[in-house]
Amino acid sequence: MHAFDILGDPVRRRILELLADGEQTSGAITDVIRAEFAVSQPAVSQHLRVLRENGFASVRAEGARRFYAVDPTSLSEVDVWLDRFRKFWDQRLDALGTELARGRRASRTQGVGKANPPAKGR
Repeated sequence: MHAFDILGDPVRRRILELLADGEQTSGAITDVIRAEFAVSQPAVSQHLRVLRENGFASVRAEGARRFYAVDPTSLSEVDVWLDRFRKFWDQRLDALGTELARGRRASRTQGVGKANPPAKGR
């Protein structure tokens, strides 16, 4: 399966969002996904299996519990594909950074005279 076939499903994207915050138990993932998408526990397990088998998630057993985490391996395929499009937003982000820096400099320059006004009559 192609990476975007995997990521095209909103349930799998949401699972990856949850895993991006750190390792999660299958039970915790299931609770969130069932509440948000109203899908069954077996359906959540199937989505976790697809993510695992396609290199987007890893799993480790600890007793009866299963802990899932993001596996960055397949995300690199997405990153390579997106790299072709970065030129469209990198220049704009650089320009935004420049404008933010100008704004900070301007506020510091304006704030210098206002912070400690000279006392009258001295």
